[in-house]
Amino acid sequence: MIALDDKTRLEMLSFEAPRIRLLRSLSIEGEGMQVLDFAAFPKQEFDLPIFCGNFFTAANTNIVVLDLNPLHDVSSRRGYKERYYDSLMPLGLKCTELLPWGGKLTSESIKFFSPIVIWTKFSSSKSKHEVLYSAFMEYYKTWMELMEQAVEDTDPSQIRCNREAQHRYLTWRAEKDPGHGVLKRLIGEKLAKDLLRNFLFSGIDELGSKTFLDYFPEYRSEDGTINERRSIIGKFFETRPWDAKGEFVGNDLRK
Repeated sequence: MIALDDKTRLEMLSFEAPRIRLLRSLSIEGEGMQVLDFAAFPKQEFDLPIFCGNFFTAANTNIVVLDLNPLHDVSSRRGYKERYYDSLMPLGLKCTELLPWGGKLTSESIKFFSPIVIWTKFSSSKSKHEVLYSAFMEYYKTWMELMEQAVEDTDPSQIRCNREAQHRYLTWRAEKDPGHGVLKRLIGEKLAKDLLRNFLFSGIDELGSKTFLDYFPEYRSEDGTINERRSIIGKFFETRPWDAKGEFVGNDLRK
């Protein structure tokens, strides 16, 4: 797809596999800007984390989110954390030491990240790009290994739980994804919303019927519409809120 400026190119690819509901990428190449939005979603018979890689590069700025997003809460579901994240903490610590915490992150957003999330910002640097590429490959290889080892759920109640958890994640991301503004500027509001809902976060209409406000009623405005603010709670995390064991220890601060 060519953007409204007739210069910027958007390229979309998507795949599926026996255990993967959707593996997709969006790349954007424009004057002074490069974007890669890469994700892999397991089928609902697996409670595997969601692979997430978001990279934005402009003239002097790089913004990065790289994670195995937990399908279920790692604080309240200890077994889930132990199964998927305890053994990955050395990898996470190594990568996050080289790519340090990028600053304020809202309390709402933090719920969708794992203890090994890489959230970082840095100026353009060849050495940093090499570190980032290495981290991306290590995280992706790790996710693929987890997928190979994953045991398919057969309990209908657990499958429903997995499906709703993924649907909740998709609903949040489609509504609050920070890339919406860039897409709107490049291809217009209508196409941007279609791309978010039917490609980047495809599955909203297939995996469930709940709306954004069903999952997140605190965002309901007085007129019944969705409040567009990034944070309703009004709190953020200035530093990494997990310790070396992946235990949540952060104190969120008022803005």
